[in-house]
Amino acid sequence: MVLEVAVLQIKPGRSREFELAFKEASSIIASIKGYLSHELKKCLEEDDKYILLVKWQTIEDHEIGFRKSEKYLRWKALLHHFYDPFPIVQHYK
Repeated sequence: MVLEVAVLQIKPGRSREFELAFKEASSIIASIKGYLSHELKKCLEEDDKYILLVKWQTIEDHEIGFRKSEKYLRWKALLHHFYDPFPIVQHYK
């Protein structure tokens, strides 16, 4: 199992809109081969900050199976315009 960790800084005042878009995007990521589970947690100290934790069977399931898929284009369209700056994504085992 590989844990993907991303700290998401959302543009000020757009958190509620982001959360709604993320609900739709959740079904996209959940449909990818090798996906196990995910959690989105809102920061208590900073209103527009979240952490995304995604469990994958392998790092390739995330970096190739998801990021190089057609479904990733929809994920990107739903979520990427909310980030400032763009998040750094790292993997842990």
